[in-house]
Amino acid sequence: MIKLPETAGPLYEKVKDYVLGNIGSGKWPKDRRLPSENELVSTLGVSRMTVHRALRELTSEGHLLRIQGVGTFVAPPKPQSALIEIRNIAGEIAARGGRHRAEVVVLEKIRDPALDLIVAFEFMRRRPVAHSIIVHFEDDVPVQLEERFVNSALAPDYHRQNFIATTTYDYLQRATPLTEVEHVISAVAADEVAAGRLMIRPGDPCLLLHRRTWSGAAVATVNKLTYVGSRYSLGSRYAPSPA
Repeated sequence: MIKLPETAGPLYEKVKDYVLGNIGSGKWPKDRRLPSENELVSTLGVSRMTVHRALRELTSEGHLLRIQGVGTFVAPPKPQSALIEIRNIAGEIAARGGRHRAEVVVLEKIRDPALDLIVAFEFMRRRPVAHSIIVHFEDDVPVQLEERFVNSALAPDYHRQNFIATTTYDYLQRATPLTEVEHVISAVAADEVAAGRLMIRPGDPCLLLHRRTWSGAAVATVNKLTYVGSRYSLGSRYAPSPA
């Protein structure tokens, strides 16, 4: 049993401090499932009502995500100011004088998404999402592998679109305009599947852009964009906010 600090203040605030301390230290990273209420009651020696209130308040404050019938998770971080502008890849290619085309590999609706997607979308319960995998070409050379999951409540017809005639960017801008964005970029080696679709060798260097977008308070899309390192670069020009 862990003994909570003997300081002034209600017990539920001490439980909140305990949870936030584990999150802040990295012991409980984002998307981690928390111990159950019963386990926290046993660990901390407090009542279930105290634990329930602490978790309820941490959820309303955005620190936790509670999924009905599944459990409570450390919430993903909220988006910061984006340093990379979201642009239409077809427009980028055209601006360089190139010819864009797309090949749709997968276009479907997933009625029972995996747990990691439920957490990424911050759903309170399982909800359907649309899923697409598209390869973008510049002058018949593949430059981007786009995998996108879309909140079906915001764009219910996404999986019925012709993404050879239009881009996912154009459709989503009409269906659910974004209000916030989160980007995480990493350097990766292409696996066999990505290498085959991008016409490179397994192990070749790529840039991987993880992107989530929001429309109002709801997560609209969860995306993974893979760029061939030798064929593409990511960057932007922006004016910093006044200090």
